[in-house]
Amino acid sequence: MKAYRKPREFGWWSGMTLLALTLLFGFSDYLLPMDDLAYFATKVGPEIPAALPIVGALMSDIVRGGPEVNDATIQRFFALRVVILPLIYIPILAFHLWLVQKHGNALPPSEEAKPESERRSIPFFPDFFSLDLGMWLIALNGLSILASPYPWQLGPQADPLAPAPVGIHPEWRFMSQFQALKVFGRRFPGAAGEALGISLFTLAIVVWALIPLYDTRTAGGRRAQMATYFGYFALLGMIMFSVGGYFDLK
Repeated sequence: MKAYRKPREFGWWSGMTLLALTLLFGFSDYLLPMDDLAYFATKVGPEIPAALPIVGALMSDIVRGGPEVNDATIQRFFALRVVILPLIYIPILAFHLWLVQKHGNALPPSEEAKPESERRSIPFFPDFFSLDLGMWLIALNGLSILASPYPWQLGPQADPLAPAPVGIHPEWRFMSQFQALKVFGRRFPGAAGEALGISLFTLAIVVWALIPLYDTRTAGGRRAQMATYFGYFALLGMIMFSVGGYFDLK
C-alpha cells in the first residue's frame, strides 16, 4: 500500500517518532521498581552507547546522572517517564492523527485504480474514530483480564554490590537488539562488537526513515520492491534474533 509515499511522508516520520517514543516509555519505567531486574537492566542499557567513540561516554553519563546508576538516575527516569515523554508524545500524536484525517489512509492497489466516486470510504469522525476507540477498549480490557490473575511481582531489592542474577534479560520488545549485540560481541570481542551493532541499528533506522524520499513512484516499481524486501529482511532479522535470545537463556 506504500503508506509513506507523497503526500503521506510526514505521517510516516511522525509514526516512526511515536514508535521510538513508545520504546522510550518502555525503557524509562525499567528502573522505577528498583529490584534486581530493574537495576541491572538499567545498568546495561546506558552502557551500550558508551561503546561509541567520542560522545558515547558522555551520553551514558547524562542518562545515568553520573558514572554509575544511582539516586539521580531514578529521578531522571521518573521525570522522563511521567513528565517529559508525555509532553513530547501528545502533540506528535495529535499531529499524526491530523495527518491521517487530512490525507486519509493509504489505499490498496485495487481501490486506488478505481475512480474516486467508486472508492469505498468512511468518515474519520465519528465512524473511524469509534471503531478505533472500540478496538483500544477491547485491548485494554484484555490486558486487564490477563493482569488480574498474573500480576507482575516485584523481585528482591537491588543490591549494587551483588553480581547480576543468572539469566537476566530484557523484555521481549528489546530482546532482538539485546541478542544482536551479544552476537556481535562474540564475533568481535571488546567494544568493537557493540560499536558495530549500534552502527548497524542506526543505519537501519536512517534507511527506514528515508524510504519516503527513496521509494517514489518509479517505472516497473523497482524501488518499491527494494523497500518491501528491506522491510521483510528487517522484520525477519528481529524475529530471528528475538527467538535466538530466548533459546540462549535455556
